[in-house]
Amino acid sequence: MTPITLLFLAVSMSADAFAASISKGAELQKPRFRHAIGIGLVFGVIEAITPLLGWAAGMVSQQYVQAWDHWVAFTLLSVIGLHMIYTGLKKEHKIEHRQQTLWLLILTATATSIDAMAVGASLAFIDASIIATSLAIGLVTTVMASIGTLLGHKLGKFVGHWAELIGGVVLIGIGLAVLAEHTAFFNA
Repeated sequence: MTPITLLFLAVSMSADAFAASISKGAELQKPRFRHAIGIGLVFGVIEAITPLLGWAAGMVSQQYVQAWDHWVAFTLLSVIGLHMIYTGLKKEHKIEHRQQTLWLLILTATATSIDAMAVGASLAFIDASIIATSLAIGLVTTVMASIGTLLGHKLGKFVGHWAELIGGVVLIGIGLAVLAEHTAFFNA
């Protein structure tokens, strides 16, 4: 995986965390910098762990799907990308102001990182460096979620769906690139 592809993957994986952190920032109304960094770290750490879990599951099942692993990676990335596009196209609901709790934040971060677990599984099939990928995803997610939290009270409902749309398109593009790299159909 090239550094540019890794960056695009990390940004795509952080898109849903960015959208969720905008909502968290809007709930806080005027978040402080330390709150934004704390929220970003929670999202980033969880987003860095889930690809490792997915990769481990992918490595265990790799021997059973080795002949068509690129199709598995393409399918997983495309399904995740399409889901992100679908979510981004849904109408935004009015942001409710709720009390922030650590458990609610962890639950939100876990929900937004499920796609990173599936991406981790697909990376096991293409022999990508999972440590570099997980660190990149975690770091970019920390930065994006911190920025999203700080911008939340100003941007709220206007930006969140665009992050999901763009992230979904990029994931489908990465899936196509994996397929192109591993099949003669695209290399002809």
